[in-house]
Amino acid sequence: MSAEPKKLPLGLLALAIGGFGIGLTEFVIMGLLPEVATDFAVTESAAGWLISGYALSVAVGAIGLTAAVTRFNRKHVLTGLMLLFVAGNMASALAGTYELMMVGRILAALSHGAFFGIGSVVAASLVAPSRQAAAIAMMFTGLTAANVLGVPFGTFLGQQLGWRSTFWAITAIGVVALVGMAALVPSQTATASAGGLRHEVKAFAHPQVWFSLLITVLGFGGMFGAFTYIAYTLTEVSGFAAATVPWLLVLFGVGLFVGNTLGGKAADRSVPATLTAVLAALTAVLVIFAVTAPSQIMTVVSLALMGAFGFATVPGLQMRIMQYAGQAPTLASGANIAAFNVGNALGAWIGGVTITAGLGYTSTLWDGAALSFAGLLVLLIATRHAVRRDATPAAVNTAGTWA
Repeated sequence: MSAEPKKLPLGLLALAIGGFGIGLTEFVIMGLLPEVATDFAVTESAAGWLISGYALSVAVGAIGLTAAVTRFNRKHVLTGLMLLFVAGNMASALAGTYELMMVGRILAALSHGAFFGIGSVVAASLVAPSRQAAAIAMMFTGLTAANVLGVPFGTFLGQQLGWRSTFWAITAIGVVALVGMAALVPSQTATASAGGLRHEVKAFAHPQVWFSLLITVLGFGGMFGAFTYIAYTLTEVSGFAAATVPWLLVLFGVGLFVGNTLGGKAADRSVPATLTAVLAALTAVLVIFAVTAPSQIMTVVSLALMGAFGFATVPGLQMRIMQYAGQAPTLASGANIAAFNVGNALGAWIGGVTITAGLGYTSTLWDGAALSFAGLLVLLIATRHAVRRDATPAAVNTAGTWA
């Protein structure tokens, strides 16, 4: 690629649409749990497993499914994953029992982790090296847009026309993404030198790959742990009415969108500097939020900044592991998507422990600050380790030929 294009390729738009549909599937169920629980005559706790089961399946798919397809044409893999996504949401829309609904959720979740892991590599391969983080950020823009626009609209649609209508809408979005990827994403055929799974596994011999996974678990887990119980913080500590919570979450989603975009641009200039600054800022914001949560004005500001700095880490975290994986980025990229979800689970679990211990709803913000700070410390140690060993990150390998 001799010249850097002025515009990002249209294939990235197709990937972003896929990310939008996947993000909608993951998050919209939270607003529809009462309707789903009533329809299937299960407790809200049992219905909650439709969220937990999804998250666990994302982690499994991010590693297991990615490992199974490393030898195949990446475009074909992505379209196959989107077919699985469509099938899973169609199964959810048609489910006559709770068990079938769970099957549909698992099918959709299996495609989630592998899609973002492989999609990150494909997105990076579509642009010049100086724009790879921005390209990854554009793909994840679909995920942030799902929070800003998709979840409120999907919840409203489900409440007005029944929760199944939301999953039919998501199925339609998946079909649009599938057609877009088939038409706009160039074909990438793995080269013989790629070596398949055995070659991809070798990336995990690099200590910086493991450092990257730990930074992702801690850094992103800090933000998500605070976010998991944010509705209780907003209503019980800040004193907002329950009816205002969805609108406040839209503000949080706007923060995600802005942070993802700016974080991608900054990471293209320097991944270590961007992650160091963003994790330090996230830690500070969470501490300030915890101290000033009784103030509604400060809560609004902190909520937006928490989303912005929390998601500004994503492009840099994904770029870091792909760079150190060098010539075998696909499985490492998928493993990092799994690490995001492990961080989600860890942050939510720690938050639940401190709330149960009677430390109050702001304790989740202190938990998040501690996790983010721990992620910052690991990043500083990893950066120093890389400098001492002269472990210079490589350019992300496209590992494919254009058909």
